Amino acid sequence: MSRSLKKGPYVDQKLIEKVLNLRKDEKVIIKTWARHSTISPEMVGFTFGVHNGKEFIPVYIAEDMVGHKLGEFSATTKFIRHGGRMQKDIESGALQKEASKTVAATKPIK
Repeated sequence: MSRSLKKGPYVDQKLIEKVLNLRKDEKVIIKTWARHSTISPEMVGFTFGVHNGKEFIPVYIAEDMVGHKLGEFSATTKFIRHGGRMQKDIESGALQKEASKTVAATKPIK
C-alpha cells in the first residue's frame, strides 16, 4: 500500500540533511540504512551506500530514479539458480559446449 498523498513522500530527515551539506563535485558515498526513504530531486547526482543487511551497495542516483525507494536498487538476496532436473540439464549442456570450445582452441593448427 502506498503512502497517502496528503502526507507526501517519506524522505529520511538525516539523509536529506547530509545531501544538502555536500556539494555535487564531492565524490563521497553517503552510507545509509534508510532503505524506505523516497528518492527526491535533491539527491540526483549523489552516490548512496544502501545497506542490504550485510554490506553497503553503492547506488548512483539518476533523474529517472526520483520517486522510487532507495531499497529498490539494493537487492537483499542473491539469486543462485533455479532447481530441478531441467536446470541441471541446461547447465550440463552449457558445460559441454564450453569444454568443446576450449578443446578446439587448444588444438594446434596445421
